Amino acid sequence: MAQKTYAGVTVEVNEEGYFTDPSQWTPEIAKEIAAEEGVELTDKHFEMLEYLRNKFNSGDALSIRGINKSGIVDVKTFYGMFPGAPLKKSTKIAGIPKPSSCV
Repeated sequence: MAQKTYAGVTVEVNEEGYFTDPSQWTPEIAKEIAAEEGVELTDKHFEMLEYLRNKFNSGDALSIRGINKSGIVDVKTFYGMFPGAPLKKSTKIAGIPKPSSCV
């Protein structure tokens, strides 16, 4: 396993940079990962990150369809918040493993 340091905290990550221990995540770490990904976090971003973390912690599968049903944002807005590969970027910033639905 690799390690990265964000906000003065060393965390364990896999070869793609996703956390192997989601409990190490903090909002300060999220801001640094987001900056690396070219995303500036707003309150709405943090609301979505918490949603993703809660879904992951409850064992639910994460998907774009689920994001649309979240009641937080619609799919178009989600793509605008995390441009490029939104589910991959958002889960990385949220400190959870990449969903199996992402290639």
